[in-house]
Amino acid sequence: MKEAPPAAPENRRMIIIRILVLVFVIALTIILILNRDRIQGLEKYGYPGLFLLSLLSSASVLIPVPGVLVTSAMGAVFNPFWVAIVSGLGAGLGEISGYLAGFSGRGMIQKISWHKKLEEWISKYGEITILVLAFIPNPIFDMAGMTAGVLKMPVRRFLFWCILGKILKMLVFSFGGATIMRWFS
Repeated sequence: MKEAPPAAPENRRMIIIRILVLVFVIALTIILILNRDRIQGLEKYGYPGLFLLSLLSSASVLIPVPGVLVTSAMGAVFNPFWVAIVSGLGAGLGEISGYLAGFSGRGMIQKISWHKKLEEWISKYGEITILVLAFIPNPIFDMAGMTAGVLKMPVRRFLFWCILGKILKMLVFSFGGATIMRWFS
């Protein structure tokens, strides 16, 4: 049997990043479990607070803010379905900032290497690209929003598919948070 060739430095770096993210998620879960009483104190802000937090965390362009982590915690406190609806709506509306950055910074964005690939995907698959990228937790959704803005995708169409993808993602996180908390209650 032949041995597999050694992993390229880029692959090793990606493996290390994935491991660090996994450790972070596990540590965060433990912290949430240990502090569930404090998390329940957030209920005084209710759904409007969750909407605003989701909106603001998604409005940051290219700087990740962990809104989905709050959704997981709040799914354990409130009705997970409504947590997903409220946070998905807030997160989707917050993504308008990336769309507007692309719409207004077209010349600058077209010079960035990732833009060409995203432009091909959005041109070819349109709404499905926005839906899938909004659903998958990833740091490139801001870039997809910018590219949709550059391509002048109608803002209503962009927002519809973005919000749908965010709500579906938040369903996973809110029900996941509720399930984890039930295991440790």
